[in-house]
Amino acid sequence: MFLNKIKTGVSGILTYGITPPKEETSTQRIAEIAEKTVARIKSLDLDALIVYDVQDESARTASERPFPFLKALDPFDFAQQYLQQLPIPKIIYRPAGKYRSEELSTWLNKLNRHNFFPVFVGLPAPDFPVKTSLPEAYKLWSQLADQSVMGAVTIPERHAALNDEDKRILDKQRCGVSYFISQCIFDVDYAKQLIEDLCYTCKKENKKIPTLLFTLSVCGSEKTLRFMEWLGIHIPQKLKKELLESADMLKSSVNICLAIASTLMEFCTENSVPFGLNIESVAIRKDEIEASIYIVEQIAAMLDENGIRASIISSEKKDTGNRFYKKKLIPI
Repeated sequence: MFLNKIKTGVSGILTYGITPPKEETSTQRIAEIAEKTVARIKSLDLDALIVYDVQDESARTASERPFPFLKALDPFDFAQQYLQQLPIPKIIYRPAGKYRSEELSTWLNKLNRHNFFPVFVGLPAPDFPVKTSLPEAYKLWSQLADQSVMGAVTIPERHAALNDEDKRILDKQRCGVSYFISQCIFDVDYAKQLIEDLCYTCKKENKKIPTLLFTLSVCGSEKTLRFMEWLGIHIPQKLKKELLESADMLKSSVNICLAIASTLMEFCTENSVPFGLNIESVAIRKDEIEASIYIVEQIAAMLDENGIRASIISSEKKDTGNRFYKKKLIPI
């Protein structure tokens, strides 16, 4: 159970991250998208489903956005109305600063009733008017702490630039946050440096190391790669060259994700850091969605083979994975 695993610091948590359909989508189409989503992931060995809150971050940078911003449905509404057939906890993102404290309090109680868990994120732009600060939002959540767990976001790229992500993590931990979901990882050295510094700081301050969920995402096109960089994800030059020069970028991307997952599993285990993996599926292309499912299956098997979690993968899922492997992917 996700709640108990976070509270006890168990490693090997596996989650899947999605974005809600666009707000302009018809009700019928939303239902169809939800049905396909449920069908794809209901048999996966997941601990939770993450539903992101999509914000327009154009004001964050002067660079042109590779893809136009289209407002998405509210993640709680989408999960509550369309994804209840998935019998796993839902993790819902929300920018706390956009809402008054009364609104957040009502929202938190709704989450709790549906076995959903919150992740508060920052505002899309530095000059956005703040209605509720993050510490105030965490205080509101604290009333539900016995029945819930609070998550937050961590960004290895920010640590590489400012060298203070470990301190940010501990500040949020003091407010009740017990696990952190990373921005998409392509630079494994950035992630390892954050882990090392967090371990050092926690030991120095005699603090428990919180659970870290590392996000992985496939990249199937040059435009997607540019969008990832626009979001602030650092892709090392060597990996970028490998992706751009590959005969099949998606295959290469999958192999990179699995290699990063393997490296982080080993590194966190060696350093006694409770960890998990979050596989994103934010694309609309069928082959990229199938690739994300394959990654989940392979990572579940890797965790099981290494004795990190009790993973149950049905023979049917193994067959599906093997077919996709032979048809689509190159072994790492």
